[in-house]
Amino acid sequence: MSIADAGADRIGAALAPTLRKQCWGFMIGSALFALGSAPGFGQWAGAAASNICYFIGAWFFTTAGLIQLLRSGDRTAPVTYGTGRMVRAEWLTAASQSLGTVLFNVSTTAAIAAHSIPSQRHLVWSPDAGGSLAFLVSGAVAYIAYYRATGTNWAPRRADWWSVQINWIGCVAFGVSAVGAYITPDGVTVDATVATVGTFIGALCFFFASLVVLPRRRTPSA
Repeated sequence: MSIADAGADRIGAALAPTLRKQCWGFMIGSALFALGSAPGFGQWAGAAASNICYFIGAWFFTTAGLIQLLRSGDRTAPVTYGTGRMVRAEWLTAASQSLGTVLFNVSTTAAIAAHSIPSQRHLVWSPDAGGSLAFLVSGAVAYIAYYRATGTNWAPRRADWWSVQINWIGCVAFGVSAVGAYITPDGVTVDATVATVGTFIGALCFFFASLVVLPRRRTPSA
């Protein structure tokens, strides 16, 4: 193998979408969201520091969401009823979650520059709420798909079962956070504590949902 071929193989391996890269992307993004919303962090470091954590974390979320979508396979699958094809649950889960990460990316980017009340409402809260809704759809589809694939909602010895459960809790927490973060016409947040705590709990859930299915590195002997 020539040096050029070896270099191309290394580049291809670096760019290949893998479960390990997906998990690490969500874990790093979640860790940054958890840091930005950690109790007392905003008072100690300031709102700007929290917004920077969210901004950087959202890019890791978006990258991981894209990897998940690329790994999800075909959009539809043949069936023996209806139109003869149906949207695959794995693809729908990945697509809705990827959309949610993009919306979070929009909201966290706008949060750094938004100063007026209208911009905070439309450029920050609106995509944030949309991203939370997309995550809820993703989590619900994953939950239903897991039940249909395995025939059970109770399999605590399986890592993927834990991942689905924890991910769903995180999706709900992000949804609650979006409700608490709603900005009224006079610029007041409905419940800043609920917004922050919901983000913190959701971020921890997404971290552990990826951690439990993170592939272990194989040793040379393996």
